[in-house]
Amino acid sequence: MAGVKITDVHDGNVDRTPLSNQDLSSVIQTGAFLSQYGWYLVVVTALVYLLIQYLNKRMSSQSYRSSPPQTPQDAEVVVRNQEAMEAARRRMQEELDAKAAIFREKQKQQEEEKRRQKIEIWESMQQGKSYKGNAKPTQTTEEASTSTTATKPKTDKRQLRGADYNPLTGQGGGTCSWRPGRRGPSSGG
Repeated sequence: MAGVKITDVHDGNVDRTPLSNQDLSSVIQTGAFLSQYGWYLVVVTALVYLLIQYLNKRMSSQSYRSSPPQTPQDAEVVVRNQEAMEAARRRMQEELDAKAAIFREKQKQQEEEKRRQKIEIWESMQQGKSYKGNAKPTQTTEEASTSTTATKPKTDKRQLRGADYNPLTGQGGGTCSWRPGRRGPSSGG
């Protein structure tokens, strides 16, 4: 089979033009156009998009402007809404003022209690009594009812250091003690 030569004969003439696929010729032409004018095409597309967006905004603003003016009924609705909002604001402000007054009253009561305790401590000191036992603040019934956690005394008291610990002597344990450096040259090995 070696040495076989195929030639296309059309009306006796031999056609020597290179074969090309007719379907791909349009793709090749499009590719050549894009490679030559691609950036221009991208810029033009972006400008057209921006122009469309701008025109849409203008159309919507013109349609908004051309809407009929408010009727007196609409104005009445707006006034009623504003009055309702103002009434709600006044109600909220009154509630806030009431809460602030209650808070101020509690603050005054606490300050009065502290002042009374200080006076008691001063009087007990003048009489020569110990004031440490009386220095604990007494809770009112309202405060006692609001507290949910009860304080319990600590029964586990463990000493942090031994009795022979003295930080001035450098003794008594610990890993951070000073030791003198090595004698001799400071070569590493």
